[in-house]
Amino acid sequence: MTNDPKAGPAGGVAASEGAAALTEAEQKALEEKFDSEVRFRPLTRPVLVASAVALFVLSCFHYYTAGFGILQQTTHNGLHLAFTLGLVFAVFAFSGRVSPDSAEHGVLKPLGLPLLDWAFLVGGVVSAMYVPWIFDTLAMRVGNPNAVDVAMGTILILCLLEATRRAMGWPLPVIAILFMAYAYFGQSMPGILQHPGAPWASLVNHLYLTSQGIYGTALGVIATYVFHFVLFGVLATRIGLGQLFIDLASALAGRYAGGPAKVSVLSSAMLGSISGSSIANTVTTGSLTIPAMIKIGYRRHFAAAVEAASSTGGQITPPVMGAVAFLMIEYLEVPLTTILTAALVPAFMHFFGVLVQVHMEAKRLGLRGLTKEELPDAWKVFKANWLTIIPLLVLVGVLLSGRTPYSAAFWGITACIAVMVVQNLMARGVVEAARATATDIFDGFVMGAKYSLSVTVAAALVGVVIGVVTLTGVGFKIVFLVTSTAGGWAESVAPYIPFGMMDVATLTLLFTLMMTAVVCILMGCGIPTTANYLIMIAIAAPILGALGVEPIVAHFFVFYYGVLADVTPPVALAAYAAAGIAGANAFKAGNTAFRLSMGKALVPFVFVFSPSLLLVTQGFTWPSFVLALSGAMLGITALSAAFSGYLTQPLRAWERALLAVAALLFVAPDLVTTLIAAALCLPVLIRSFAGGSSSPAAA
Repeated sequence: MTNDPKAGPAGGVAASEGAAALTEAEQKALEEKFDSEVRFRPLTRPVLVASAVALFVLSCFHYYTAGFGILQQTTHNGLHLAFTLGLVFAVFAFSGRVSPDSAEHGVLKPLGLPLLDWAFLVGGVVSAMYVPWIFDTLAMRVGNPNAVDVAMGTILILCLLEATRRAMGWPLPVIAILFMAYAYFGQSMPGILQHPGAPWASLVNHLYLTSQGIYGTALGVIATYVFHFVLFGVLATRIGLGQLFIDLASALAGRYAGGPAKVSVLSSAMLGSISGSSIANTVTTGSLTIPAMIKIGYRRHFAAAVEAASSTGGQITPPVMGAVAFLMIEYLEVPLTTILTAALVPAFMHFFGVLVQVHMEAKRLGLRGLTKEELPDAWKVFKANWLTIIPLLVLVGVLLSGRTPYSAAFWGITACIAVMVVQNLMARGVVEAARATATDIFDGFVMGAKYSLSVTVAAALVGVVIGVVTLTGVGFKIVFLVTSTAGGWAESVAPYIPFGMMDVATLTLLFTLMMTAVVCILMGCGIPTTANYLIMIAIAAPILGALGVEPIVAHFFVFYYGVLADVTPPVALAAYAAAGIAGANAFKAGNTAFRLSMGKALVPFVFVFSPSLLLVTQGFTWPSFVLALSGAMLGITALSAAFSGYLTQPLRAWERALLAVAALLFVAPDLVTTLIAAALCLPVLIRSFAGGSSSPAAA
C-alpha cells in the first residue's frame, strides 16, 4: 500500500522552515528507486489504455463485491489472480532496470509488450482461471490429476515465479524454488530433513488443486480484504487525509525542542494508520520533515534515520497494519477488533522509543523548536480540511461495529468518493465538478489496483512455500531442530546466571526467540513484510507454540521482527530512501534507524514473557500489564539515555553502561529485576538531577 498525495504542503514543517521539500515527481522517482513494487514501466498508448481499463475494472469488481457479497471463494480468488497476473506482465518490465535504448534525454520512451510478455500474460490468465473453471469436478480430481491439470499447474507456478521476480526481485522466487526442490528431492536430504519425496505431478496437485497451496488462505485474504484497504489508502490520501495528518502533527509537536523531528514521529504514526508501505511513508512525510530537521541542526544521517524509523512504525499501527492485520484474523480465527486491540500498546511503545531518543538528541545538541509564526494553526488546518477525516472515522466505526473488514472498506471507499464530490463542487461548477470527480475516481481506482499487484503475486507464491511445509511436514522437523539447539545452549548457560533469575526453560525460550528474530530480519531483507510474515508463521510460529507461547503472541513476534528489516542494514530500504532525501550516508542512516527502533526490537520480547502487554491474551491481569508497560517504558528511556549520552546533562561512560544494563533488566517483566534495575539507575539519577559536572559524551 502506498500514498498518492494530491496536494503540496499546506503550511506544514518544511513550508514553514523554508526548506526545499521534494516535488511530487521527485517523491515518485525516489520511491521507485528503492521500492520495486511501484517501479512501473512506460507503455505505448494502446497498451497503457488497455492496462488502465483493466486496472479500473479490477478495482470496480472488488468495490462491488465488498459491498454486495464475495463470489464463491475459488472463483473470486481465481478472477483476482488472473487479472493480477495479466496486469503484472503488462506494467512490470522483464528487467527492473531501464536500458539505455529505452530512454531519450533522461525520459523513458513508451514501450510495447514483447512476445515473451504476451506469452506469460496469456499463460498466467488461463492457468489462474483453470481451477475455477473445473471447480465442480475438482473434488474427484484432487490426488489424481490428469495431464492437463499438471500442465496448467506447471504454467501457473512458472508465471508466479516470473511475476514475483519482476515485481519484487529474486529473493522470494529463490525461496519458493528451494522449497519445491526440497519437496521433490526429499530422499536425498540429510538426517532428520529426509522424507520420501514428491513426484512433480503430486507436488503440482498439492500446490495447485488443493486449498493448501496457491489458492490457500494467503491469496484469499489479499483478494477479499487487503485489496480493499489498499484502495481505501490511495483514495484517502488523494482527498488530502495524509496532508491533514502532516499539518496537524506540525501544529501539535513542532513547537517543542527539535520540533521537526517530533513532527516526523507524530505524522508518520498518523499516516501509517492508513498506509502499509514504509518506503511510501518515508518519502511522503520525509520530503517535508527531513529538510526541516537538517535546517534546525540535526545531522543528516540522524534526520534520515528519524524519518525511516517513524515511517516503518506505520506498518504496526492500527487499523491497517500493513495489511497483516487481515491475515492474522484468518490464521488466528479471531475478530479484527482483537488484533487491533493487541497492536495498540506495542505500536505506542515503538513511537515512544523514537520520540524519547529524538528529544534527548535535541536537548544534547541544544536544538530549538519552531516558533508560532513558523507553524500552522491547528484549528485553522482542521477547519479547512475536516471533511478528509470522515472516511477514516467511517472505516473505524464500521470495523468496531463487528461487520466484516471488506464491508468497512466498502463504506470507507464510498465516503472517500463522497468527499471527492463535495470538494470538487466547492471548488468549481457542477459540470466541471462531475468531470473532475470522475477523473479522480478513475485515477484512484487505477492506482489502487496497481499497488495491489505485487502483494497478490507474492501471497500466491508464498502459498507454494506453505504448501511444501504442509506436504512434507518440514515444519515439525524445524521445530525439533531449533528447540533442541536452544535447549542445549540453555543448559550450558544456566549455571552462570546470577541469583537463578532464569531457569533452563526460560533460557530455552529466550534463545529460541533470538534465533527467530534473526531469521525474521534476514528474511525481511529480501522480501516484503506481508510475504515474510506468511512464511514465518508457517515455520517459526509453530516453534514458539511448542514452547508454550500463545498463537497471537507468536504471530505478533514474527510480524514485528519482519518489519524491523526495513531499517536493518545491509538492506534497510526505508532508511536508504530517507538518506536519499537527506543526502546522507545510507549505511549510517540505517544503523541509526535501527537504534531508534529499539522499542520495536525490545517490546516483542516483553510481550512474549508478559503476554498481558497485548491486552487480549489468556490470563490477562492489570497488575502484570502495569508492571510490563512501566518496565518497558523505563527500559526504553534508560537505553535511550545510554545511546544518546544525555539525560538532563551529558553522561559519563560508566553512567551509560549502568543505564544500558538497567534497561535490559527493566524489560524483563519481573518485580525483582525491575527493582534491581531501579537501583542501578539511582546513582545516575542523583548525579544528573543534582546538577553535577561531567564531560560531554559523544552520542
